[in-house]
Amino acid sequence: MAHLFAAFYLITIVRAQSPAVPLPAVITKGASVEGITEYDLQNGLRVLLFPDPTKTTTTVNMTYLVGSRNENYGETGMAHLLEHMLFKGTPRHKDIPQELTEHGARPNGSTSFDRTNYFETFESTDQNLNWAFDLESDRMVNSYVAKKDLESEMTVVRNEFEAGENSPINTLMERVLSTAYLWHSYGKSTIGARSDIERVPIERLQAFYKTYYQPDNAVLTVAGHVDEAKTLALVAKYFGSIPKPARVLQPTYTEEPVQDGERSVTLRRVGDAKIIVVGVHVPALANPDGPLGNILGDVLTNSPSGRLYKALVDTKKAGSVSSFATDTKEPGMLLIFAHAPKAADLDDIKATFLRVLDDTEKSVPTDEEVNRAKTKLGSRFDLMLRNSEQLGLFLSEYIAAGDWRLAFITRDRTNKAITAEVDQFARTYLKESNRTVGEFVPTEKPDRAEVPPPPDIAALVKGYKGGQAIAQGEAFIPVPRTSISTRFAASFNPASSSPCFQRRLAATWCTRPSAYISEMSRI
Repeated sequence: MAHLFAAFYLITIVRAQSPAVPLPAVITKGASVEGITEYDLQNGLRVLLFPDPTKTTTTVNMTYLVGSRNENYGETGMAHLLEHMLFKGTPRHKDIPQELTEHGARPNGSTSFDRTNYFETFESTDQNLNWAFDLESDRMVNSYVAKKDLESEMTVVRNEFEAGENSPINTLMERVLSTAYLWHSYGKSTIGARSDIERVPIERLQAFYKTYYQPDNAVLTVAGHVDEAKTLALVAKYFGSIPKPARVLQPTYTEEPVQDGERSVTLRRVGDAKIIVVGVHVPALANPDGPLGNILGDVLTNSPSGRLYKALVDTKKAGSVSSFATDTKEPGMLLIFAHAPKAADLDDIKATFLRVLDDTEKSVPTDEEVNRAKTKLGSRFDLMLRNSEQLGLFLSEYIAAGDWRLAFITRDRTNKAITAEVDQFARTYLKESNRTVGEFVPTEKPDRAEVPPPPDIAALVKGYKGGQAIAQGEAFIPVPRTSISTRFAASFNPASSSPCFQRRLAATWCTRPSAYISEMSRI
């Protein structure tokens, strides 16, 4: 770790000696934390600069605050599909993959519950930086999102969907989430439903793009070998002229109700392993208790000292255990996994797994367990925060959770966490009523009940004449009806009232034919 802190010390000294950076008219300076500085454009775009003089490369990362959480009915997988579509070209960049190759860039994109991001790392030259900013600014508002590209890219995304479906642990995790969440969109997989991927109209995809891909819903991170003044001038040049949209993004408001009992889901498919996944609802990442989920997860699954590791792996019942918290903007999940060979006794694994969770809920974690977890997580934070190439992707998760500074706040909260807090967290969230248990049972010939789609109703009823006409009866003569609304008096006696009133106590009104008007008047 010594070289890591030496490099950070050098970065800090260089920044401390740097003069104030002149700002373009459309940019104002925001917060600055540990070498990362925010700059804000008038159109709402936020820019994070992290100069690292030890690097010869620059990484440009664009994070959009849209993910599967923002998808509506029929739109599952749309955020991820759009991520693919934005590599298909813009008016100024018609062949993005070819350009990335020509500039020697290492690109990628990813979609999660709360965000989508695009990033490229390249050698630090003025030409490359101009190109990257021109690409990202044009991609923000001018991407083609064309029907012909949807037809070709849909098959790529469908192949990705099928690859995920062939992963037992991935599919079981999705089933656990969809079982744990009754209403919230975190219960929907980011890849989406096959039918939505195959059938989404291009018009809905274009509308989704125009709504969320705007400067006021994006954060640009530039890290590595960066000249701040030159970089900000280029930011103003390429992004400053993009107008702030007139539309107002409404926050999502669906709240998942408190889980009221243990839930379970069993997945039976062809496979060569047995898997248990347990998910428990936990607070959002920004919550003061947010970081405690990963600490508790490490107490349970750390190799070789975790409680589940000792109970399952050391005893050869399972081959591995692991855990992670989803670290989301809204209340998320702590997911805990046990992976075992096909010949293992799944019932025994499950019983041992749940017994360890129950024991952990009731028994205080030791200081040694908590400190070990804090040290491990703290080292991970330090490595990511000092790696300028990975920084943009790392910060994307915290940007999506509410603010990039949450990365530092989470680190600080992790470092300051005490055993009593982790114990209280375990007692609160490891409750049986708060957990969802998933089992993957490898099955050579799964028995399925495939339900056919609904028929074409128009074709079904076309030309239908029916049987013999219904015989006409006596003509109906309507009887005048009168509605009378009566408030009950304090002395009202239901026992002596008419049958109508006895049936209508809750509604306090009654409807009768006109022949009963005199009776109603007496009441």
